[in-house]
Amino acid sequence: MQPNRRRPYQPQTGPKPPLLQRLVRKELIITLLSLAIAVLLFTFFFAHHKDTKKTNSSKTAGNTSTPAANSFDKKQHSTTDPNSIWVVVNKPLPLSPIDYAPTDLTVPSVPLRVPGNESMQVRQVTAAAMEKMFAGATGAGYNLMLASGYRSYSYQVNLYNGYVKSSSVAEADKTSARPGHSEHQTGLAFDVEPTTKQCELDTCFGDLPEGKWLAANAYKYGFIIRYPADKVSVTGYDFEPWHVRYVGVPLATELHNSHAETLEEFFGVKGGKDFN
Repeated sequence: MQPNRRRPYQPQTGPKPPLLQRLVRKELIITLLSLAIAVLLFTFFFAHHKDTKKTNSSKTAGNTSTPAANSFDKKQHSTTDPNSIWVVVNKPLPLSPIDYAPTDLTVPSVPLRVPGNESMQVRQVTAAAMEKMFAGATGAGYNLMLASGYRSYSYQVNLYNGYVKSSSVAEADKTSARPGHSEHQTGLAFDVEPTTKQCELDTCFGDLPEGKWLAANAYKYGFIIRYPADKVSVTGYDFEPWHVRYVGVPLATELHNSHAETLEEFFGVKGGKDFN
């Protein structure tokens, strides 16, 4: 027998796919590979972005030193230094020294009730703000006048004793400050009245168009109505819609927006009807 001989390998032959069909298959494979790569890249980017966002959020949450929004710093100025625009002086809190006198008094360029009198002066910072406020009132159709500004310690002695003599200590204490306890002595407070002198230093001033304008707009210029009608037990004084006090625009605006009516309540300091 003759040994089996393997036939040499002969590749099968047959008709080849058309060229167009081969090209379509090739493009399909390339397209599928591109889509797979795109999905992988998108998955990687999304995961990385998510982790980064979590990290930043954690950092923000852990940062406890960031100040609270809209917080107001109540320690910007002293409430005890007589030179401070935030000094609180009332019946239990006298000025220190008790005979304090400002060193920057000036006469504001506004209508004056008693030209040449000592009480037609105020501190320079008060005068500048007063002039702007009076101009604002005039622009709105209301003419205001300075009725009384700075009062020295000795001036207040004579004024207070005059009230006591005409009535009594108890009655005088309702409307007049004892020497050393008056806001007028700081040069930051003053009394207002219409140039017509209608309701001059009277509660009816609050019902006049001028009084209503003052109550609604004083804060825009850094002033507050110091002795509100419903806070007699806090301030120690009867309602005085004509008595305004300069505290600066930031504090006046804060008091207005927070509906806080008195310095005593806002700063948490002593007040009341009794003198120290």
